[in-house]
Amino acid sequence: MSEMQSGMNPVFSRLEQMLSQVVVGQDAIAHQLLIALLAGGHVILEGVPGTGKTLLARVLSQLIQADFRRIQLTPDVLPSDILGTNIFDLNTRSFTLKQGPIFTQILLADEINRTPPKTQSALLEAMEEQQVTLDGQTLALSELFWVIATQNSLEFEGTYPLPEAQLDRFLFKLMVDYPDPSSEKKMLLNTQAGFQAKRLDLAKLKPMTTVSQILEARKLIHNVKIQENVLDYLLSIVQRSRKHPDIALGASPRSAVAWLQASKVQAWLANREFVTPDDVKAIAVPLLRHRLILRPEAQLDGLSIDAVIQGLLNQVTVPR
Repeated sequence: MSEMQSGMNPVFSRLEQMLSQVVVGQDAIAHQLLIALLAGGHVILEGVPGTGKTLLARVLSQLIQADFRRIQLTPDVLPSDILGTNIFDLNTRSFTLKQGPIFTQILLADEINRTPPKTQSALLEAMEEQQVTLDGQTLALSELFWVIATQNSLEFEGTYPLPEAQLDRFLFKLMVDYPDPSSEKKMLLNTQAGFQAKRLDLAKLKPMTTVSQILEARKLIHNVKIQENVLDYLLSIVQRSRKHPDIALGASPRSAVAWLQASKVQAWLANREFVTPDDVKAIAVPLLRHRLILRPEAQLDGLSIDAVIQGLLNQVTVPR
């Protein structure tokens, strides 16, 4: 029996280890990115500059042998810069489609909050429908098509924050924090030994799996079972979020569906054929932090959304 037929978890375990080795100090982020990839859910990476957000996306693309494109989003980027446009050819007297960078397998949308709403909307619509319509012609995107959007947490001037309804289209919001002291020291030692992230030759990274194996794994994950009491547990948290005194906007039905799928991935990566309450809890924070909106008075009290989510989990009885 192949690794794929038996769950293929060893392959993804090695993939996660390799990602953590290249991008030092971001082990938890590497694991959560893997969950999102296997769940087919897009991701927001937020953090201060210089924490390896772009490097993570580049390295992961190389390790799974996926086509990779990067867009630097700025206030002057137009929807056509992302989607593409029809160009009139004087020689043939006909229009030729020039495809935009969205026609790839993994797309890194750098600093998504620095581009205007019209351009954001074009990108997010393509993410949701997995297709692009240009001049009345509908074009399908790659079956894998996966977007990693980055934003810097410190920039507020000249930015266009994503509306709540648009944020809900992302599976996870991952906070890329500073590495711990030992990891940062390892980075310095690697630099001293000659490693330079900017000049990293991705072609020398040995691929760990393929796009077709990722797509096959997604199908296998559908077979992971969830008992009714665990499903009820997940629903209880979702419904409690809508009545929580500190939360103005609770979790949407779309988030409940996404949570179920991501919980299955978490279980599958742990080599289990069923979802446990711990799987549900393990991904609660990255799945909910961009979907729940705190009440103004809660913000004035200095409450963080992550702390409120943890409190929410503590309020719901875990099934045995």
